[in-house]
Amino acid sequence: MTTPFTNHDTVRARPRKRLAVAALALLALGGCASTAVQQNLGLAQDVASQRLGAPLKWLTTDEARQEARADVDRLLLQPLSAADAVRIALAYSPGVQALLSDAATTSYQATQSARLPNPVFAFERLVRNEGGERELEIGRALSFPLLDLLLLPARTRIANAQQQQIRLRMAGDVVQAATQARQAWVRAVAAVQAQAYFEQVKETADAGAELARRMQSAGNFNRLQRAREQVFSAEAVAQLARARQEALASREALVRALGLNDAQAQALKLPERLPDLPAAPREERAVMQAALDERLDMRQARAELESSARSQGITTVTSVVGDFELGAVRNSETGLPPKRGYELALPLPIFNAGDATRGAAQARYMAAVHRTTQLAVDAASQVRESYGGYRTAFDLARHWRDEIVPLRKTISDENQLRYNGMLIGVFELLADARDQVAAVAQALNTQRDFWLADVALQAALIGRPATAGVSLQAAPAATGGGSAGGH
Repeated sequence: MTTPFTNHDTVRARPRKRLAVAALALLALGGCASTAVQQNLGLAQDVASQRLGAPLKWLTTDEARQEARADVDRLLLQPLSAADAVRIALAYSPGVQALLSDAATTSYQATQSARLPNPVFAFERLVRNEGGERELEIGRALSFPLLDLLLLPARTRIANAQQQQIRLRMAGDVVQAATQARQAWVRAVAAVQAQAYFEQVKETADAGAELARRMQSAGNFNRLQRAREQVFSAEAVAQLARARQEALASREALVRALGLNDAQAQALKLPERLPDLPAAPREERAVMQAALDERLDMRQARAELESSARSQGITTVTSVVGDFELGAVRNSETGLPPKRGYELALPLPIFNAGDATRGAAQARYMAAVHRTTQLAVDAASQVRESYGGYRTAFDLARHWRDEIVPLRKTISDENQLRYNGMLIGVFELLADARDQVAAVAQALNTQRDFWLADVALQAALIGRPATAGVSLQAAPAATGGGSAGGH
């Protein structure tokens, strides 16, 4: 809907005053764009500092990027901790910087959707020559959208709801980036431990194979006994190669998650082992109470529902009278008095009554209602599942640490005594050593699974469940053909 003012002379004082007020309103709306972006960033920064324990930075200048690069270089001087990995991801990673810029783009677009179209000035000059006389007609028109002005408060509320969705979505993306960085760190450090384990296995296997070769040379071993030790040594070589490749792949995955350049990737140092298990697991009651109300996806769904409800109200009006125009007109011609009046343009809902548009708006609203309901069901289920995986992983890791590994050590100590008493031979002792190392390796696997489950639980509590599942099955231990019964 537009209102044109056409006049031979300049626009009068009262319309000029109203236009000045409208211009000031537009300037005020223009200042909201950067403010909304900063508010969206502020929520993500609060989530990062309070829930993730790391600052989130948006690097918009070369100086800020250089400072962030220097901070990363300082952190890489020491073995990288999990907290420092998250800190680098949120304050330096180009991937995170890209999602922050994308969120800012979407925020500017939401702000633009609530603004009034710019007023349009039209100038008309008509000349008529008839019978040697020349007549001049000049028209001036300044129009602005009247219906958009009336609906401006509603559109502003819709834009605010959209901004709420944007800031919650951005905070969720930040949580996901931090989760991926922490998971990559856990896998990389666990791979370092696994590589060290298979180094031990290979050393044990090589020692057994060399001893078997010497025993056969001395006539104390047959070909079958020696082959059993040699096949174990050959399998250990293959296992070590796979462990080294896994360590390389997991390290590079961490490099990608942190956004490190080549020089920084070369400087990256990892701890030799994962942190110890906590003294006690998280309490289920405390976890469930804080889960649903604080989840970002639930808050985002409620914001989407509010935006859909407000949009439906506007659609009901604009589906019929969206092109309604009302204008005041004043024309001046040479030698004639000015013409004054008004113009009314109202579309007739004959071919398009707007029912399809209203039906689509109603369907979108109901879809948002059902999505919110389903998300509440999914959220509670995801938290229960994540906590179940977390608690199972903790119990398994503690069981291997406190039960199986000590029992294996007791068996090894007893076999050492039997070997000293010449009750068993060296190959029985080597086989037992392999079993003990395998038990320690599986204990390390369960420790890795626990820390991955801990990361997944934290992500589920915040509202961005980890995409990759956590396996609670330990990797198969290396076993050789040369068992005690074979010697």
